[in-house]
Amino acid sequence: MAIALAEAEAAAARGEVPVGAVLVNGVTGAVLAQAGNRTEERHDPTAHAEILVIRDAAAKAGAARLPQADLYVTLEPCAMCAAAISFSRIRRLYFGAYDPKGGGVEHGGRFFQQPTCHHAPEIVGGMAETQASALLRAFFGERR
Repeated sequence: MAIALAEAEAAAARGEVPVGAVLVNGVTGAVLAQAGNRTEERHDPTAHAEILVIRDAAAKAGAARLPQADLYVTLEPCAMCAAAISFSRIRRLYFGAYDPKGGGVEHGGRFFQQPTCHHAPEIVGGMAETQASALLRAFFGERR
């Protein structure tokens, strides 16, 4: 989660919402990909940290599915990212701050609990929640 938090800090420094993610091989612990949000920089509403690491790791693996991978992200994934996590068959999801407004895992549509969801990862929420929440509060506090 420390890598994801560093990616979130880097995203904030670029003027992006401070969300960072790291995808790790759950067996070996090797980092497969890491990124922070880049939606503003790329003018791409899908350039969330989670999507970026999934795309990068899948391209490196030459495979659309990453069943040995564990995802660490600083904010509860939205519904779009939850769908990408499911489609890529990620093994475990660890997230920091809960997102009552935009989250799609524990809030909102609760993607993984839907009968149409083909794969749900193991989920651990609230990991490094204090640090992740502080980054988000500081970022939005400066803009209000």
